Amino acid sequence: MSTPLRFALVGNPNCGKTSLFNRLTGSRAKVANYPGVTVERRIGALSGFSSGAELLDLPGTYSLTVTSPDEQVARDIILGKMGSETLPDALIAVVDATNLRLGLRLVMELKELNRPLILVLNQIDAAHKRGIEINTAGLSQALGVPVVETVAVHNHGADALLQTLKDFAANPRDTDVVRLPAEHGSVENSYHKIESLMSQFVIQPDHSPAWQDKLDAVVMHPVLGLFILFGILLVIFQAVFAWAAPVMEVIEAGTEFLGESVLNILPEGILQDFLVNGLIAGMGGVVVFLPQIVILFFFILILEDSGYLTRAAFLLDRPMRGIGLSGRSFIPLLSSFACAVPGVMATRTIQDPLERMIAIMVAPLMTCSARLPVYALIIAAFIPEQTVLGIFNLQGLTLFALYLAGIVSASVVAWVMRRRQTREEFPLLLELPSYRWPMAYHVMIGLRQRTWIFLRRVGTIILALSIVLWFLATYPAAPEGATHSAIEYSFAGQLGIWMQPLFAPLGFTWEMCIALIPAMAAREVAVSALATVYAVGGESMLGETIGNSWGLPVALAYLAWFVYAPQCIATIAVVRRETNSRAQTAFFTVYLFALAYFAAWATYQIAMLWH
Repeated sequence: MSTPLRFALVGNPNCGKTSLFNRLTGSRAKVANYPGVTVERRIGALSGFSSGAELLDLPGTYSLTVTSPDEQVARDIILGKMGSETLPDALIAVVDATNLRLGLRLVMELKELNRPLILVLNQIDAAHKRGIEINTAGLSQALGVPVVETVAVHNHGADALLQTLKDFAANPRDTDVVRLPAEHGSVENSYHKIESLMSQFVIQPDHSPAWQDKLDAVVMHPVLGLFILFGILLVIFQAVFAWAAPVMEVIEAGTEFLGESVLNILPEGILQDFLVNGLIAGMGGVVVFLPQIVILFFFILILEDSGYLTRAAFLLDRPMRGIGLSGRSFIPLLSSFACAVPGVMATRTIQDPLERMIAIMVAPLMTCSARLPVYALIIAAFIPEQTVLGIFNLQGLTLFALYLAGIVSASVVAWVMRRRQTREEFPLLLELPSYRWPMAYHVMIGLRQRTWIFLRRVGTIILALSIVLWFLATYPAAPEGATHSAIEYSFAGQLGIWMQPLFAPLGFTWEMCIALIPAMAAREVAVSALATVYAVGGESMLGETIGNSWGLPVALAYLAWFVYAPQCIATIAVVRRETNSRAQTAFFTVYLFALAYFAAWATYQIAMLWH
């Protein structure tokens, strides 16, 4: 069989590469990491090619003269220097048509490589709306490469590019010898060529649209802009509870109905107990929080697609420098709200080694989506659903306070770490993308990926741990004449009772201690663990059970533990891989566990005084 053709998407950040990748590959895309390198690797199959074809989405870069690890990955693949990746058959240079001058610098460098090259003018519709006219045919002739116009967010916006790729496949150009780009004396010549091309083939207005400038003056104001950002985040956390409630009630009713159906169909015995108290109670207790996770990611994708997140990075640059970070750390830390693993990986975009190390150390303090089920369970059980000041939901405010606690704690830790070392200042240079309406297709692709990731965890990690935990909570059976509940004589019960004295100053019960262990595999497993333990112990409704047995001080202490404890073993592993240091990984793990224990102890003691 012939080797499938491989095309590589190359371009600046925010040029629409990922949207174009999604459009061309759709559900055929696969996301992983490059072997030996924790930088995201996105590859997908292209349809309509007789011998097969693959599309590779490289990390964004402004130049082949790199300044960060992820840009180094892109450069190595382009030059064929990454041993785990074959040399692409052709490069697809994606340029934002509304900012052609910036993108042409990379295009001029790619032309020097002696590689097959296709230039894509993406967001051409937005360029036309701004009055920008590009002579595509003239630009193609001057550069000596095919030039294609695309609108990646429209259904047929990439058809012309797909046809160009098919034409290349019919008549491929074979150039295995890659010329290295000239490092000296070529920058000035490149800019002269770029200006010449712009003057000959591009007609554009003198200024950007006035409404964008006026909007930037508001949302990027050093004071007003922070209040706007604060307000946006508050609305998001209110929506997480208010909008998700009806769907969650349906899922809860479905889970309860499924459990009752199994009880009515199967006779009492080990199989019935396994299905009801192991599988249904364990997995159903986690799936119910899917609507809240979807709503959270919906807002994040909207903010990202609209062009606001990059502006938030600029807005937060000055206050973040006061704690030893910069606006560059904003995106990695924001990614950590989804999961700390990609957040830690995203710190590769940070040039300053000290800032990168600090960002890695505080990334897990950002509240990841896996913690949301734990927060939602305890908040719903202990915080009344009432309105504050006529517009705010008290449960939403509590959730916002938990997220804020992580952010404030990360700021304090970063400030302390910075005090101990001097650092070189690296100015923040980012390209502000144009404002645009978020595209439904792009948002839906992102939500589908996040939903699948969550459900896959439910069907693999959480399923496996639920089965194991059910077994440990069921066996061995209670001896004859036992005076306590049967679960206390099981393996899990004995382990929880053994751990409980260590966590007694925090108010934790032995059931809560059991849940801390599988939670290290995935934070949301704590909910399924509690559901399984209480179900085996004879309790059916988890929320009502903990609401009646824990008490508010214990619940607040448990929340405090999950705010600070290391998120999961995967996070610790990726920190080890990113820092390449056992000492830093050990410090990372110990300081977070110590912080979690102290925060839970202090919360419990203070709450007992006021309760």
